[in-house]
Amino acid sequence: MSDETPICSAKGCRVDAVWVLAWNNPKIHTPERRKTWLACDEHREHLSQFLGVRGFLKDVVLFEEWEAKDA
Repeated sequence: MSDETPICSAKGCRVDAVWVLAWNNPKIHTPERRKTWLACDEHREHLSQFLGVRGFLKDVVLFEEWEAKDA
């Protein structure tokens, strides 16, 4: 685990991430594989919609919960 603060994945955003958007592209990933984007409060909905309209979005959870699950 890094000591760096996680940053939002939205282009040009440098705000601390609060959310983890778990996704996968079924054309290239196995069903259980999860890629992640990080999002601040402002960009969570936009990034979720981007992934959702493509059928990629699998889950949206608070960053703290995601980290606790992996610990």
